[in-house]
Amino acid sequence: MTLPALFVSHGSPMIALQQTPASRFLAGLAAELPRPRAILVVSAHWETATPMLNAVERNETIHDFFGFPRPLYDLRYPAPGDAALAGDIAARLGKAGFAAGTDPSRGLDHGAWIPLLLAWPDASIPTLQLSVQSRLGPRHAFAIGQALAPLREEGVLMLGSGSFTHDLRRFRGQAIDAPESDDVTAFSDWMDAAIGHGDTEALLAYRSRAPHAADEHPTEEHLLPLFTALGAGGAGAVRRLHRSTEYSILRMDAYAFGLPA
Repeated sequence: MTLPALFVSHGSPMIALQQTPASRFLAGLAAELPRPRAILVVSAHWETATPMLNAVERNETIHDFFGFPRPLYDLRYPAPGDAALAGDIAARLGKAGFAAGTDPSRGLDHGAWIPLLLAWPDASIPTLQLSVQSRLGPRHAFAIGQALAPLREEGVLMLGSGSFTHDLRRFRGQAIDAPESDDVTAFSDWMDAAIGHGDTEALLAYRSRAPHAADEHPTEEHLLPLFTALGAGGAGAVRRLHRSTEYSILRMDAYAFGLPA
């Protein structure tokens, strides 16, 4: 069983409680895939200098956000961990030239547990989290994905969780269904075309080539999980699984990489 590598946009933590096109997509995601033996989540919300994997017996739920309704803080996602698999992945990264390590206490941040709660609500699949290295950029994230691509043939689902656009500086309390900003459309259309055409070099240089790139991603951590999924997908086909917009500025697009031709 070879699984695709996925990228999803997790958006606001409120997606766990609200009915939106993106939450409905995530709620139906598991039905579109074979059941993984384990899930490796690359979340934008765990940034470290070198790659790190959490190696725990059972994942704690990290509520790494502030000012939201009480019911959001009551949610838990106590998925089992897999310390042995975490050690194996760290070793694979080491052989590929990355100084990777494990963390025996880190749980799952909301970039990981919120999409998983929607897609696999029973929290029964062993789940690991891999950190991002924002200062090292897309090529590093892509190379990490390439090094871990064989996991897809071993029943491990690689899930990049970030945001297709992420300029939160412009959030002013607008409605969740507010019309999409023109710059968001221009950037997202450019990215989707490059992904669809398999133009990896253009994507890796998106910062200088995509319109409004620095506006849509003032910092890169929320787009880097896409590059890890892209690297893990190899030469297989690509499909956009979802497209929607929230608050006029957050594109909630999702992609599958490495599908059979």
